[in-house]
Amino acid sequence: MEKLTYEESYELVKKEIQKALTGSPRIINDYLTHLSASQGKMIRATSVLICAEDSEGKIAPGAIYAAAAIEIIHLASLVHDDVIDNAHLRRGQETLQKKYGKRTAVICGDYLLSLALKMAAAIPNRKDYVDIDLPDYISRLCLGELLQHINNKNLNLTVFEYVKIISGKTAALFEASFLAGAILGGCSHEEVKKYKKIGNYVGLIFQLRDDCLDFDKTIEQAQKPVQSDYEQGVITLPLIHALERLPEFRKRAFDGNIVREDINRAVEEAGGLDYTRYIIERYYKKAGRCIDKLDVTEKKRRQVTTIMDKAAGKKVEI
Repeated sequence: MEKLTYEESYELVKKEIQKALTGSPRIINDYLTHLSASQGKMIRATSVLICAEDSEGKIAPGAIYAAAAIEIIHLASLVHDDVIDNAHLRRGQETLQKKYGKRTAVICGDYLLSLALKMAAAIPNRKDYVDIDLPDYISRLCLGELLQHINNKNLNLTVFEYVKIISGKTAALFEASFLAGAILGGCSHEEVKKYKKIGNYVGLIFQLRDDCLDFDKTIEQAQKPVQSDYEQGVITLPLIHALERLPEFRKRAFDGNIVREDINRAVEEAGGLDYTRYIIERYYKKAGRCIDKLDVTEKKRRQVTTIMDKAAGKKVEI
């Protein structure tokens, strides 16, 4: 099969995802069709496609299957997250667990993972499929989520420990996206390692930006619950910084004498959002240095940088 343009590839990824969700067996079709009604930003799929572009901007067909598989893995993780968090809203619509119940949502999330692996297996070159090793990335994603759960309400969580959590639960799939694109784009082993590192940094940036959104966005802007991380027992970087900088607030937190307004005030006083943005900028610069070392056209370098800008919350079009 001939190589495709980015635009052709992107449309095919959307069609593959839609077909997988709406063409499922009758017993599960209604549930997955509900999920198909709202499209996410598809930043992971976009990452696969851009990283897979050759010097002429063309993309091998195998990248379509990898991009769709990674998006479906991400969707499965969101379905499971909503069950854990008892979330009622996702991407501006009612969550699966709210509409159909937690048991149904868990089973649907599991089914989505099987769909993703089946789709990834459609990558024509068997060696490429093996080298991408999506099952390992699913494992990392699960272990990151478990590590977060184990540290639920852990007010002693350090910055290092927190970065370890998000390296699994968020950054792993971004790393997989960049890795898959590089492998399917025929990059050398050394180039693949650079893409992999960039993907990890982009994933960390994306999650840290999301941590900020929990404090500075409304539910209408975010299209999901905000001001809710602490209520779910999730300790994020802005709060970790406040706990480290404000001893009196830390003591009250350990005594259980704080409410959301106290947290917002403490994060503002300690500069928790500014600190988180500083860490984002550090990862941004590290990723930028890696991007500068890529053996690619200037157009592709700009495209990869745009993905990073998007993850950092900058207003750009991919």
